[in-house]
Amino acid sequence: MAGEVIVDALPYIDHGYDDVGVRESALAMVEEECRRYRPTKNYLDHLPLPATSPFETPLMVNEFERIQNRLPMETLSMKRYELPPPPSGKLGEVSAWQEAIENSMAQLEHQCVRSLNLELLLDYGTEAWKSYLEVFTAMQAKAQLQLQQLKKDIQDVNWQRKQAQTLAGERLRSLDAHWVLLVSKNYEIETECVELEKLVQAAREHIKTLGPTNANDTAPTPEHTNGHAEEDISESNGNINSNSSASGDGDGDVENVEDVRGGDGDANGDGDGDDAAEDESSNE
Repeated sequence: MAGEVIVDALPYIDHGYDDVGVRESALAMVEEECRRYRPTKNYLDHLPLPATSPFETPLMVNEFERIQNRLPMETLSMKRYELPPPPSGKLGEVSAWQEAIENSMAQLEHQCVRSLNLELLLDYGTEAWKSYLEVFTAMQAKAQLQLQQLKKDIQDVNWQRKQAQTLAGERLRSLDAHWVLLVSKNYEIETECVELEKLVQAAREHIKTLGPTNANDTAPTPEHTNGHAEEDISESNGNINSNSSASGDGDGDVENVEDVRGGDGDANGDGDGDDAAEDESSNE
């Protein structure tokens, strides 16, 4: 997904966060991001307006209109807490005195209600406050249980993160060691290949400097010589020829020996015939 940020930090196995300059570098990156970020005038333009009309009362509608028109808010009226007499110009009017009397009666009733509330508070205020404290204590205990459960969930999540990051760290260290081993082997192989190429090049140059041994024979190639010098090949050829001539003489000797053996066989055959004739004469 475009714009997706992959968090690859492993705080449980990574080190160096407390080193000098790391925090300053992170703050500098945040400041750079804030400088490059240009917020629009209203970043919620692409969202539709919420439907609040079903929940608006006439008072809320009037207040929204006042805020939209940038009008000041009306101050709290304290007129009903005052007991002003009729104006000087209306002292002879009955309606003015009637309005002043009604206002005084409202103020008197308000004071009666206040005194009644004070009496009720004296009679039942202690018990009401105790009940409120009990309800508040129960709410506090429930909130404490929820807080403990949240802390436990957070601890479980952190433990799972630590376990996962520890396993990932071991895997990363193993892969890193394997990578270093492979790189070292590749370097050794490349070094050996370079040395072998140097030896092959030197052998080829040496063969070129020697030249052919016989005008009729073609110069052997490195593939034929298999990297050996031409002098060694010529010497081995001479040895093969001498051995072949010696083997020819040996064949003649073998034929002579067979002839001798054949003569011996004839002689032995004659001797056996004479012995047989002597035996026959003695028998007669």
